[in-house]
Amino acid sequence: MPLFAQQPDVHYLHHGAMPPGAIGSRQLQRGGPLPGYFQPVEIKAPPGALVSLASEGRFDRPQRAPLRAGLLIGQVYRFRVMKIPRNPGVELFPTIEVIDRLYSPQGQQWRFAIPVELTQEDLELARDGKFVTRVIYLENPRAATPVAEDLQRQNWYEVGPKGDPLVAADTLGRPVAILRLGIRVPDANEGPDMSFLFGCPPLAKDPTGPDATGTAAPGTATVSEASQP
Repeated sequence: MPLFAQQPDVHYLHHGAMPPGAIGSRQLQRGGPLPGYFQPVEIKAPPGALVSLASEGRFDRPQRAPLRAGLLIGQVYRFRVMKIPRNPGVELFPTIEVIDRLYSPQGQQWRFAIPVELTQEDLELARDGKFVTRVIYLENPRAATPVAEDLQRQNWYEVGPKGDPLVAADTLGRPVAILRLGIRVPDANEGPDMSFLFGCPPLAKDPTGPDATGTAAPGTATVSEASQP
């Protein structure tokens, strides 16, 4: 019947507009090697920017990007971005939700972190009131573009105003993390707001230290969307 012929080939249970934590929690219900695993993540930002993750109810000491830490799959982590180039006094508080893991060689997990890149454009879109969603995915090697990869710059693809970044990323590869960036800030007149920090889940410190240089996972890219909050 024509009605059925018009239906999409895949019914997506997840979509990019779902609230933070919803996708990761459903991933954990599948079981396997996901619960309790700290997936290394590397947060990148424009030169000069400072980044700090929330830990034990407060933000750690800011440090220059890139910053690496192990994040639990299915949890949502709030972090702080300061000293944004050309934006004095502006502070932003994005979130990262890791929804799947990488399968690095045994003992080399910290060499291959999921790269989460904050571009100058993303930061300024958020400053101006836009809500930016980036889905980081591991490219399908059979469908990847056959061009040399610049390890210092992450490939990206922007969906249209009616597109879903999660669906697009799932079409191109395997989604592993979601970056959400808006203008929400903590209440300066109150103590630590655990709801703002999503309960401040535990994280694993980078055992190689802040000055170590790792290798961002090869074959990763992002799908992004900027919309009104």
